[in-house]
Formats: sequence, structure tokens, C-alpha cells
Amino acid sequence: MKFIRNKIGTLTAAAILCLSTGLFGSTSIAKDAPELSSCDLQSAAVSAELKTPVTTEYVTEFLLNNDLNRYDAAADDSSWAEKIMNDFVTAQIRVYGSLNHEQLAFMLYKYAEYNGMDLSYSEKDAAEIKNYSPWAEKALKWAADLGVMEVSGNAEYAKSEVSLHEARDILYHFSNVSALSLWRNGAQSRRQLLDYVDAVTDEEGQDFIPVKDRVAVFDFDGTLFCETDPNYFDYMLLKHRVLDDPDYRDKASEFEREVANKIREQNETGKSFSGLEVDHGKAVASSFAGMTISEFNDYVQKFKQQDLPSYNGMKRGECFYRPMLQVVDYLTRNYFRVYVVSGTDRFIVRGIIHDSMLNLPNSQIIGSDETVVASGQGSTDGLEYFYGEKDQPKLGGTFIIKNLKMNKVSVIVKEIGQQPVLSFGNSTGDGSMAAFVTRGNPYRSMAFMLLCDDTVRENGSEAKAAKMLDLCTKQNWTPVSMRDDWVSIYGSKVSKK
Repeated sequence: MKFIRNKIGTLTAAAILCLSTGLFGSTSIAKDAPELSSCDLQSAAVSAELKTPVTTEYVTEFLLNNDLNRYDAAADDSSWAEKIMNDFVTAQIRVYGSLNHEQLAFMLYKYAEYNGMDLSYSEKDAAEIKNYSPWAEKALKWAADLGVMEVSGNAEYAKSEVSLHEARDILYHFSNVSALSLWRNGAQSRRQLLDYVDAVTDEEGQDFIPVKDRVAVFDFDGTLFCETDPNYFDYMLLKHRVLDDPDYRDKASEFEREVANKIREQNETGKSFSGLEVDHGKAVASSFAGMTISEFNDYVQKFKQQDLPSYNGMKRGECFYRPMLQVVDYLTRNYFRVYVVSGTDRFIVRGIIHDSMLNLPNSQIIGSDETVVASGQGSTDGLEYFYGEKDQPKLGGTFIIKNLKMNKVSVIVKEIGQQPVLSFGNSTGDGSMAAFVTRGNPYRSMAFMLLCDDTVRENGSEAKAAKMLDLCTKQNWTPVSMRDDWVSIYGSKVSKK
């Protein structure tokens, strides 16, 4: 089993931490001492780590900082720490004592258990584990199957002491694996993503991708965020603005009302309307024209507080797919730049992401576009107008482009300026983006497509999922089953009505 190593330069994090925590004693260096190179420091740090046993205290602090509960796994709080302490008696783990391999595996297993991770494992790697305590059997087999521990046929392995150096490797790998804790261990999509990132971040491997070229693009609705309930967020926002907002509904144009009523009919009957995507974009641009960017964001924030009609315990602005947020975190930690490339209006997507669980800057959020003008510009052309002291950017009222299908490729070329290596989507509207990422790429690349096949926890459609699965097979894209690959979708506190 291959371990993932964190390469951050010649002077490793381990050496820096050893110096800062005083593993060598005092960190001060005498004036007449010979000058040490970074290689000398690294060698000394590794040597010290090999001789220093890892402690329960060190591992517990690591787990506390790992924060699996950020996206609401099974546990409600950090009470897992207290529960684990109760299990230490069984494993004879001392609070300040050193750890052997079966004790470390037991700690990680219990942490995973209390945080709702998938604890299933295959027996294929368990045959080589020997001479373990009965209480450690499941933990060691799970750790071996997960690739967290490189279990060998050494009869002394289970009860041999773990050095700080080895523990760093184990915990670093565990942090990557647990980053996808809401994915089932046996999911092929999860395994393929982990293997891919492992390969392209290995400086010594043939698939290594320099940090500057690690770019991943994500669709938004249906990929990171609930696609429809009963319709897209931006469709529901327009319907609210034109038909339900007492401050605007009487001012709405005939065209805006026509579009909003089509959306309402679509919500109620499922009827499709030709050209609605572009007409919706035009109606959004005109109905919010004149608002400053800040005012429009405030409007979106207020709309986000509405309860979702099909779910218990979730508002419109909270319906992020927790497993996909973990993917974003995982890629970011491995130095990928993540962009959202959405068909939804750019400023609406920014508003949804604002103050949310998805931590991305506005500069990495791309969507459909409308004009932006200065608040005092009026009808003056931008080539003739000088931005004034009291001006603010405001929505200009003119729709520019719907960012779907081939338009996603165009906007990636114009705004990102390089070919991404990873693509995540869920519909044919993301097909051109996936093809652009995977065809003619100088680097190893992949495209993942979500299948909306979960009709119990999500507003899924097995028919649409089957069509996408067929397309994935034809295009060599990796399918992600929301039903089979994810432990949770919206967290333990949310249920479908």
C-alpha cells in the first residue's frame, strides 16, 4: 500500500515542528556551532522522530484538529473525545503513554466510528496481520483495508511501538482518507479520486502535476448544491421577485411575468418550455436592474433563509452536498485551485456561497453574465463615462450570456486561462466542460459526473441517472452515485419529507 507524503520543500514540516516544539532540547544555537544546512536539519529531525515514540496526547490533538464534524457527520459535537477515553481502558491506552500499532489503529477506528465514517472493510489485507489483541481485530483490519497502515507479515507489528516519524505518515494519510469520510469506503469513484490525487501530487511519479497547473472546475446546481426544489435556486428567486415580492411585483414587466409564470407552471406540472433558460437570464437581469452589487447580495441572503419545501431542517441556502464539499476541501489541501463554473447567474452563485460552508473567493466563482455599470452612469457608454467619487457598481439590466454547454469551455479559456485537469458535473450541460478537460490534456485528467439516483434522501430521478450513467460509459467519465457512494447527502439533521 502506498502512503501519501506531504512534500513542502527541503526543510520538512516535521523538521520545523521538531525545532519549534523542542524535540532537540533548546532551539537556540550557539554562536560557535557549525552552520547546519536544511538537509542536515531534515536528517536530524527524521533521526529524532525515529527514536521518539508517538503519544496518546499527540494523536488526540491531531484528531481534535481534524474536524470531521464540520459538515455534520453522525456526531453532533466533539463528545467523541470523551467516549474514546472510556474505550481506552479496554485497549490499555494511557493518556500520556506511548502507542503501539494496534492501539493507534484502535484510536483512529473509534474516532471514525463516533464521527459516522464507513467502517466496512475487505478481508483481503487482513491475512498478514498476526498476533493482535482481540479488541484490536476490527481496527487493524479496517486500517489495513483503508491503506492507513502498511501492515506486513511481521509477527511483532501489531504490538510494536509506533515512532513519531511513522505516526506522521499514518496521520497524514488518515487525514486525506477521512477528508472523504462521507463517502463509502468501497465506492469506486472515491477510490479513483484518491488514487488520482495521490499520483498527481507525487513529485517522483510520472503523473506529477506542478501546483500551478492543478486546476479543478465544478458545476454548481446538482454538483455542489441541490439542483431543484422544486426548481433551480435562480428560477425560484425570479419567481419570488416577480410574483411574490410586494415591493416589486406590481412593477414587473409583462415579459418578466410571462417568464415567472412559466416557471410556476413548470414547478407544478413539470412542463418544459423552449428557450426558458435564456429568457430566465434576461428576466433576472431586468428585474434586478439598478440594484448595487451589495444590495443584490443582501436580497439573495434574505431569500436563502426560506425553508426548502421538500426537506425537514434545511433552508434554501443550506442545501450543499456535504460529500462534495469534502472533495473541494481535499483538493484545496492538495494545492488545487477550485473554480465554480455554473449556468446560474454569477452574482446569484456568489450570493449563495457568501457566508456558507463552501469557502471559495468570488474570483473563483464563474456563472452566467449580465452587464454591470456605475450607479451614476445612466445611458452614457462606458467608453465615455468616468467612474465618480460616489459611484458604486450596479446591475445594468442587460443579459449577456447563458453559461452552459460549449459556453462553459469558452468562459474557462477566457477567465481561467488554462486547461483544467479535473471536472465535476451532473448533466449534459457540463458535457463540453468535461470533454475539454479530458481531451488533449498534457497532464493526466479526469471527469466525474454525479448520478441523481437517490430518491429517498434527495429529489432524484432514476431515469435521468440511467442516461447519465450510459453517457459516462461512452465518454469514459467516472460516475458518482449519490445513492450508493455517499454515506450522507445533507447531514444527519436533514430529512426528506
